[in-house]
Amino acid sequence: MAVEIAYDDKGLIPVIAQDATTGAVRMFAWANAEAVRATKESGFATFYSRSRSELWQKGATSGNLMRVRDIRIDCDGDVLLYLVDAEGPSCHTGKTSCFFRRLDGAEEDPAEAPAAIVSRVAAVIAERRKQTGEKSYVASLLTAEWPKILGKIAEESGELAESLPGTDAKHTAHEAADLIFHVLVGLEKAHVPVDEVFAELRRRFGVSGHVEKQSRKP
Repeated sequence: MAVEIAYDDKGLIPVIAQDATTGAVRMFAWANAEAVRATKESGFATFYSRSRSELWQKGATSGNLMRVRDIRIDCDGDVLLYLVDAEGPSCHTGKTSCFFRRLDGAEEDPAEAPAAIVSRVAAVIAERRKQTGEKSYVASLLTAEWPKILGKIAEESGELAESLPGTDAKHTAHEAADLIFHVLVGLEKAHVPVDEVFAELRRRFGVSGHVEKQSRKP
């Protein structure tokens, strides 16, 4: 059953655009029923300009488009949340987010969710497919046969295993990062999106490890 949107007396509803990968809030704007419908149909964030009394699609002129993965509505039905994949900056000032200023006057982009760096690294690795092995280490791995990538994963795994029992936390974090990086390269080589890994981890929440293992097919 569809949820009813509670537009205000002017037929508008506030919309927050949140980066689907990093969790950072990108911008705020208004939408009417037509703008929401246009967003659903086009897949791109569309809003309503109160000053111009017309619809506008984010990035239509700047190229900084927002692809909308999902539209959420709050508990009262009077605020919408666009979960977006944003291309380029979202603020007209050229900043990543419109919320780059603190009340004390300092400027900094909103913090992203810590784990979002994994998706960002995976995206960079995917981009490296377009480069040559001479210019990119990642490209040299992706264009090589499987033994090269598997060898690196085994090598980094061994180095992490050696570091874990020690007391040098910084070095252990370094080795863990090396392993995660090469696992991401392997996933890209295998055409397995990192989002599928996240989905699998999410599925396991609340499930006993023993039960989960027993449920796996032999």
